[in-house]
Amino acid sequence: MPPSVRHVIDVVLPCLNEAEALPWVLGRMPDGYRAIVADNGSTDGSAELAADLGAVVVHARPAGFGAAAHAGLLAAESDLVCFLDADGSLDPAQLPRVTAPLLGAGGVDLVLGRRRPTTPGAFPLHARWGNAAIAWRLRRAVGVPVRDLGPMRAARRPMLLELRLRDRRFGYPLEMVIRAARAGRRVVEVDVDYAPRAGGRSKVTGSVRGTARAVRDMARVLAQ
Repeated sequence: MPPSVRHVIDVVLPCLNEAEALPWVLGRMPDGYRAIVADNGSTDGSAELAADLGAVVVHARPAGFGAAAHAGLLAAESDLVCFLDADGSLDPAQLPRVTAPLLGAGGVDLVLGRRRPTTPGAFPLHARWGNAAIAWRLRRAVGVPVRDLGPMRAARRPMLLELRLRDRRFGYPLEMVIRAARAGRRVVEVDVDYAPRAGGRSKVTGSVRGTARAVRDMARVLAQ
């Protein structure tokens, strides 16, 4: 980011061994967006690389997606905060799509990026099924009109802190939506491109086991 541009929106990137993708991801940050890489025990030098590339790095414990996401939220300083996977499957250049509804006059509180695959292999069938099942249950449980629980999202930081999110595993993104809805907050979706991740398989969508683990964590949150 050029020194003359003051950051106004922090972007939390939960990270576990994403050294291959980080240069592209951090290089695509729009002006006015600051990357906070919440490293969750990487062994491939992700944290050091992120720091070298100019990102703020926080070390998140214990192990778990929610632990990393929440550590990044606590480290953020901006009023508006985004969340984004660090694996290159989502383009940071599209972050303004998810922040735009929050900057308008529509009374929106939480924006989710609805993933639109750019190639057939970007969103495997088992992951789509798992995601659709959870989204269907979410609509029935709290009446939120969402079709995807995508990882690109934006909200106001004070509101998120008021929600007192507790899950520290893969249930964290779902808990965010449930608690926001139950608090009377308005949740909307916008379309974002979804591409194959950079290098290797996704820890969630890349295998049936990973997807099942995430669905299990989310189902536990729904049952609370």
